[in-house]
Amino acid sequence: MDQAVQHMPIAAKNAVEIILHIKEDLGEEQREALVSAMQGANGIIAAEFCPLRYHLVVASYDRDAVSSLDVLKSVNSLNVEAK
Repeated sequence: MDQAVQHMPIAAKNAVEIILHIKEDLGEEQREALVSAMQGANGIIAAEFCPLRYHLVVASYDRDAVSSLDVLKSVNSLNVEAK
């Protein structure tokens, strides 16, 4: 079972990473759409699902631009339940 973790590029000096737990099963297209939408949100630098753990999203964001609550709200605004 290959579960290598890839480090996401962190461009901002004040970037931090959080893990979001997605409460519903998403298909591959839904996961890709979610990551794309998150990466387009203000302050979010990168987002990706954990390999083989499709209920976990690692998101990197600029803490000077947004808060962790803002990141969570951006996911919830896409009609995806997360915590």
